[in-house]
Amino acid sequence: MGPTGEVRRVIQIHPTRRCNLRCRHCYSLSGPEERDQLDPGLLRGAITDAALEGYTAVSFSGGEPLLYRPLSDLLRHAHDCGLQTAITTNGMLLDERRLAALQGITDLIAISLDGVPESHNQMRGSDQAFDTMARRLAGVRQAEIPFGFIFTLTQFNLHELEWVAAFALEQDAVLLQVHPLEDVGRAEMLLPGAQPDGIESSYASLEMTRLHGELGTRLHLHFDLAHRKSLCANPERIYAGMRLTNAAGRKLAELVSPLVIEADGCIVPLQYGFARAFALGNLHEAPLAELGMRWRGDAFHRFHELCHHVFATLADGDDPPFVNCFVFKHRTANEMTMGVPVLVSP
Repeated sequence: MGPTGEVRRVIQIHPTRRCNLRCRHCYSLSGPEERDQLDPGLLRGAITDAALEGYTAVSFSGGEPLLYRPLSDLLRHAHDCGLQTAITTNGMLLDERRLAALQGITDLIAISLDGVPESHNQMRGSDQAFDTMARRLAGVRQAEIPFGFIFTLTQFNLHELEWVAAFALEQDAVLLQVHPLEDVGRAEMLLPGAQPDGIESSYASLEMTRLHGELGTRLHLHFDLAHRKSLCANPERIYAGMRLTNAAGRKLAELVSPLVIEADGCIVPLQYGFARAFALGNLHEAPLAELGMRWRGDAFHRFHELCHHVFATLADGDDPPFVNCFVFKHRTANEMTMGVPVLVSP
């Protein structure tokens, strides 16, 4: 089964791929020209079902979620369902009007920050991206909405992490999340070779440990890589715990988290763009509750075998020492979908 003892079981919603920027590392190929968006009625139903299925938090991303007009209504509905709420944004559109709409219904604003101003602007494709975002932070503090930063780690920017942490502390952020660049979406085309390798990831882990020692409780640090030995010692963390024979009797959140609703309505496990062979289905076809019931009896067992295969692969080596197990699963799932032979664990 999946992680045991987890308090936050997350459903991620990407209601639109429309964005005011066209970032070089965008996993969803979002941009100003995109106009697709999900019907808010479908998402209200999905949020209701997600709460009943044991999910405890909902996060809105995109695209730029602040360009999705029904966002505040969905955040309010999620709160009414007892879910914690978060949005991930580039921060440029956090004006007074939008912040007022977010007050009281948003538990965290996660703002993307890609390094020092010059690096941030280059990654975002706009020479105004950093200054505009930074000017909005005073309003965020005044609105008293907790906020943090997400830093995308590449093969070439680890030396900027110390500056990012200092900036986050200076701005009264509560969180700094370090997420390694993934070789998907626009990054696959525009940033070949920029994904951090094993050596760079190891150095990043050491830097995070150093920063944690210096900052203590003043800033919560989160690193989206895990040590291979730690994962192998705790198979539940990668959904490779005991074999399940009673999946139909368990809530969906016990079987998979995060659960991702993409901008076309497709629902996939773990991360945006996950292989469709493991998808629950599409919200345009049926409500989340019904799709989840079908998945328990069909694709879940293939997903569980995938997790066991990934666990066996991790346990069979020690390089690289730090891994993003979601990315590992994503690649393995694609190989399985394309017919590449994959040894399933016994």
